[in-house]
Amino acid sequence: MTIQESAVDTPEARSLLEEYFHSRELGFANQNVVYSIAFPTAEAFTPPTGVFLVARDETGKAVGCGGIRRISSGGNGIRYELKHLYLRPETRGRGWGRALVSALESQAQAFGASELVLDTHHSLTAAGALYASAGYMPTEPYNDNPNATRWYRKSIAG
Repeated sequence: MTIQESAVDTPEARSLLEEYFHSRELGFANQNVVYSIAFPTAEAFTPPTGVFLVARDETGKAVGCGGIRRISSGGNGIRYELKHLYLRPETRGRGWGRALVSALESQAQAFGASELVLDTHHSLTAAGALYASAGYMPTEPYNDNPNATRWYRKSIAG
């Protein structure tokens, strides 16, 4: 697997995001949760405000994505938010999600971030396990995302 920087509004990135949003929509519909979709703006994921990464398999096919974007600083300094982490189902269980998270953390550190935050839904148990194994700790809500039921943070100060 390789990881490359990409504009969030390329057809390839858009296709991955559509898959991501569709999977969330289906999963939440089974729980009677209304899911709100908001495609990210290019500006939010353009360095140094943020970055969007695409993961490719050994054939070069785009199989996953994720991004970080700068949000209001917290009590610990410059803060970025991890967003839209997604891997196609056939690639899961190979450690690629962890590799994407690590690459995004490195980008945030390069931008001067002292911490990363993220939100997720309690039904996304694999995502929660990934974040916990990567050192993310539960925190108080930092946003009003209607799709989120859990919030996490990680200090990444160098």
